[in-house]
Amino acid sequence: MDLANIPVLSLSADRADLPARLGETFRTYGFAMIRDHGIDQALIDRAWDLTKRFFALPDETKRAYFLAGKGGARGYTPFRTEVAKGATEKDLKEFWHVGRDLPEGSPLAATMPPNVWPGEIEGFEETFKQLYARFDAVGAEILSAIAVHLGLDARWFDPAIDDGNSVLRLLHYPPVGEGAGGAIRAGAHEDINLITLLLGAEEAGLELLDKNGEWLSVAPPPGAMVINIGDMLQRLTNHVLPSTTHRVRNPSGERARYSRYSMPFFLHLRSDFRFATLPQCIDAQHPDRYPVSITADDYLQERLREIGLKS
Repeated sequence: MDLANIPVLSLSADRADLPARLGETFRTYGFAMIRDHGIDQALIDRAWDLTKRFFALPDETKRAYFLAGKGGARGYTPFRTEVAKGATEKDLKEFWHVGRDLPEGSPLAATMPPNVWPGEIEGFEETFKQLYARFDAVGAEILSAIAVHLGLDARWFDPAIDDGNSVLRLLHYPPVGEGAGGAIRAGAHEDINLITLLLGAEEAGLELLDKNGEWLSVAPPPGAMVINIGDMLQRLTNHVLPSTTHRVRNPSGERARYSRYSMPFFLHLRSDFRFATLPQCIDAQHPDRYPVSITADDYLQERLREIGLKS
């Protein structure tokens, strides 16, 4: 398996040329790697510990936090529930979702349910509220650099993501047993959202599909964050910034006996944001692929049905 030659950029040291360098790696791979992101390592370490403690709870305890009919928006989603779009085998994973706490009386409350928190794990709510806020801030910085790269005002995305429907997912891929059949930890898919910020990709398994149809391994150095373009940003930019297919492959040999954990933050638009393709991404050779405007929530609900989280 060849390694994707993705440069590791510094969010602090590379600030002046970050828009150009991020734009180049996103246009090439749909992925980037960022170090010096500013999220405190002690907070990250505490989050990993609490994640492992939650998933070690008995199955019936975890299932008490499964909210039927909510599309996995908050709380717990059981093992082998989600399926990659177009796939038949369900993924070998379970996960927990933390969303945004909206101000009272928010008009977005109908599309963004309140959080639930496991009472069995002390410090869980406090830790993940802090981590969510830090991911939110780093994501806004990345989008600012993307905006400059696209020729937009640096703060163009700010109102589009204000009270956005972003989700922090705590992921557990259990050891791979003999009953896996044709299923893998996460089938080939593209993310729904604007951008995804991922911690935990140091454990082997994450792969992207390059423009030549070859799978490449994504291996960030310790402490670095992997960022990838989602379908919403691909749509907004008329595919100038591609949403790259990726997967999490099953481990082989000794590593198959171990769990894998990761923490993606899916940065979303406001639910009521209405898509209109950016004019600077349209020309005679690249006509608008999406002349019909829909809201971000319309798009999200359609995709949740496609991946089996809503019926």
